[in-house]
Amino acid sequence: MNPRRKKRLTIVASILIGISVVAGLVLYALSQNIDLFYTPSEITQGKKDSGIKPSVGQRIRIGGLVVPGSVKRDPDNLKVSFKLSDMKMPISFHESDHMVTVYYDGILPDLFRESQGIVANGRLTRGNSGNLHVDASEVLAKHDENYMPTELADAQGKDYKKLEYSDKQLDNKN
Repeated sequence: MNPRRKKRLTIVASILIGISVVAGLVLYALSQNIDLFYTPSEITQGKKDSGIKPSVGQRIRIGGLVVPGSVKRDPDNLKVSFKLSDMKMPISFHESDHMVTVYYDGILPDLFRESQGIVANGRLTRGNSGNLHVDASEVLAKHDENYMPTELADAQGKDYKKLEYSDKQLDNKN
């Protein structure tokens, strides 16, 4: 092999190795930022088709309906916990439903309320009692096709109560 071909081969090989290293680093970085979506029943029972369950410590996105009567707020800070159940029609809640508790420290969206669909991003953790729960870093409230801005709801006389926070709660936010 003459020196000119050897030099070209070395250049092409080093370019291909460089592209491979960059592609590997990009894929590794993207895999660290993937949040897989689960419902409460999939967290407890596994996915229907594969039976795969999320592992403790994994970043997940959980979606479901806020169970009525499960929202518990700390009066001194912005910590809140609530239970999520699977979305099913007609909307009904039973003690036998699969539920997952979500813990969140922050201001909830205006559309957040009981029996409302939400999506929470966070980490799956196991509590002292052994139950799985989600420590959420973000809570997103969804609205259905019947969404109505509060101004229109007020004009029609609909009862809509906006979430309110005390000054003490807002001051204690980290």
